[in-house]
Amino acid sequence: MAASTKTESNSPAPPPVAVAKKVKHEIELFGDVRIDNYYWLRDDSRSNPEVLSYLQAENAYTGFVMSGTKHFEDQIYAEIRGRIKEDDISAPVRKGPYYYYERTLEGKEYVQHCRRLVSPVEALPSVYDTMPIGPDAPHEHVILDENTKAQEHAYYSIGAFKVSPNHKLVAYAEDTKGDEIYTVYVIDVETGAPVGKPLVRVTSALEWVGDEAFLYITMDEIHRSDKVWLHKLGTDQSSDSCLLHEKDDMFSVGLQASESKQFLFVESESKNTSFIFYLDVSKPEGGLMVLTPRLDGISASASHRGNHFYIKRRSNEYYNSEILACPLDDVSTTTVLIPHRESVKIQELQLFSDHLVVYEREIGLPKVTVYKLPAVGEPLTSLQGGQTVDFLDPVYMVDPLESQFSSSILRFSYSSLRTPSSVYDYDMSTGISVVKKIDTVLGNFDASKYITERKWVNASDGTQIPLSIVYRKDLVKLDGSDPLLLYGYGSYEICIDPSFKASRLSLLDRGFIYAIAHIRGGGEMGRQWYENGKLLKKRNTFTDFIACAEYLIETKFCSKEKLCIQGGSAGGLLIGAVLNMRPDLFKAAVTRVPFVDVVTTMLDPSIPLTTSEWEEWGDPRKEEFYFYMKSYSPVDNIKAQNYPKILVTAGLNDPRVMYSEPAKFVAKLRDMKTDDNVLLFKCELGAGHFSKSGRFEKLQEDAFIYTFILKAFNMVPTLGNFWKNRWNNASERFLFEQVTDCSWNHLLIIPHIYGRMCFFKVETKSIHKRLEFFIKVDRYWNTSSDFPDLLNGAVRLTEPCRYDDE
Repeated sequence: MAASTKTESNSPAPPPVAVAKKVKHEIELFGDVRIDNYYWLRDDSRSNPEVLSYLQAENAYTGFVMSGTKHFEDQIYAEIRGRIKEDDISAPVRKGPYYYYERTLEGKEYVQHCRRLVSPVEALPSVYDTMPIGPDAPHEHVILDENTKAQEHAYYSIGAFKVSPNHKLVAYAEDTKGDEIYTVYVIDVETGAPVGKPLVRVTSALEWVGDEAFLYITMDEIHRSDKVWLHKLGTDQSSDSCLLHEKDDMFSVGLQASESKQFLFVESESKNTSFIFYLDVSKPEGGLMVLTPRLDGISASASHRGNHFYIKRRSNEYYNSEILACPLDDVSTTTVLIPHRESVKIQELQLFSDHLVVYEREIGLPKVTVYKLPAVGEPLTSLQGGQTVDFLDPVYMVDPLESQFSSSILRFSYSSLRTPSSVYDYDMSTGISVVKKIDTVLGNFDASKYITERKWVNASDGTQIPLSIVYRKDLVKLDGSDPLLLYGYGSYEICIDPSFKASRLSLLDRGFIYAIAHIRGGGEMGRQWYENGKLLKKRNTFTDFIACAEYLIETKFCSKEKLCIQGGSAGGLLIGAVLNMRPDLFKAAVTRVPFVDVVTTMLDPSIPLTTSEWEEWGDPRKEEFYFYMKSYSPVDNIKAQNYPKILVTAGLNDPRVMYSEPAKFVAKLRDMKTDDNVLLFKCELGAGHFSKSGRFEKLQEDAFIYTFILKAFNMVPTLGNFWKNRWNNASERFLFEQVTDCSWNHLLIIPHIYGRMCFFKVETKSIHKRLEFFIKVDRYWNTSSDFPDLLNGAVRLTEPCRYDDE
């Protein structure tokens, strides 16, 4: 058997614990022998009955342990879902004669892709544009309903949704397993009828080449994007033309359209080098042309306006990047528009017909600068005097959104730890900014109740590490007694900017402090910040995080007994490493799809993504890297010591971090740790790296994780207090009191407030006793006539908790 059971002491009713069998597997290199007793858990086919049996046993154990707090998890889920405006639309994007947007429906997991005609069509774009709705507005057309498509699948995700230039066709990429292997379909926008046969086993990267062809990308056997293809509508996939085959397994290819839509750019990149080809959309028969050369250590990205290409270029010398321009007919002749600056990192550029927008970082914060460009045909010289967009919060996140190239309207999204995600249109000519949409947070959310701060922490080598913090000012004491969740990532030059998450309110409103450690290995403080947290400097990532945790304890934000840490993927490597290094520092840890078997994975080129990752972690086939990577690899450094309470998650179909890595980590921890603290492993058997696909399913995962954290801190109320607390909560009592006269109309609004969870009170005046129920509804009631079904079993009672109160 793959799994057996053992008992844990100090438990009144010992639950079964899944125990993986040991099969000795020796790995020897450079005179060093590593024993991997759980190597057998890797099954690339994901079909081995013994492996699946073990994963199912782990899931069963996790379910058993968490079953005692299921009522509380349901409450957390109800809270989280209750904050969402379920029937909503995204901020419409104007493209040609149409507004395009996504619509969500009440009770539905997925979006509808919709459009409406702009009215009048000739109206010029303005920050004050509003899509007309109502009976006199142009008809809303649903192009694709993901809910319908998802009915036949446990997992469903659309990775690309591209409308043809003439607005008559849509090409979309569909993943039904979570393995990020897509099928591309083309449909008629008006009728939904398929156009041609689908393209199979492709990536989600695709761009139209005119109205009758598009480029797409396929992968090799190790999930590396290696080929770019041209597909002409009406032809079979087998007859498609391969425009580029990248044979170097350190490189992968990518695809991007210029804002002008006149050129497509194909990029071949490793972690340290990239070079660019371009395709003239009006002359696809000309094939790909070289824009920037292949030079080791130089990385570039490009866009287009008028008679120039605009290039963001990074090199070892100009590590924070510079922006260049070159004529279309002489790409080797370049002009520096914005030079390299040591204190400012250029992240991204966005072009318009009359403006250049540069997304930058300075002192760890995002920055948006707008430059007016000379008319097309006039000389391009160094750009000066850019206009900076102002933001209010001390720490925040800002990202570019799709804008109209021919307009002066810049669209971006903004949020902070206390500010819900907002879409802004910014007029680059006047400086006027207009909010187009703010994500609705239902309930009693008041941003003014929350404090956001930025602190600086001294790392072990004296480096100052930024730390973003949020808490609710009326609940937190800042005396060391508050619970705190510390998040970290620190890899791939990715910036973990402070952004809003409505589900997080379920922690903050219970007195939690939430903090993000912006540690080295990320990109928050510039390119050197990344360089100093990778390869042979990777341990800086872990010691930075430990320094942040120690700072939070020393400054009374929390104590060791009130500190939980969280990270996922490469951030899961962080969590695994610091758990081995300083397990005494934390009460609990949550690690999602963690990359924890660093040496074994990086030694095996057949594992997806391994070869391209050698420039991130190092190549352990080289002795110096082998021993350095082994010194922090979480699986290789598990010791016979006490560990905190730990939750680990995985996805069976994950192509980025194989499920076997977290499985091995948990199995070895179970065998070697010396404490009785709970260790849970939850593997989604029908999902991948990003867990389940439905929007409510994702909220259920949040509720599960938050319940684990609160349980670890002994903050889950007992069942009796659970109901009394709900009655004592003023806002919920208000809802209860609306139905004291047994008015069906009042009662029926409550399921809409709490999603699929319905809380209500009935007062029977004749006997002066109050009855309270916790009910999970199988469907929504729309009219009062539906309500009598309650008495006929149309509603399923869960936790039929009822008490009488005089």
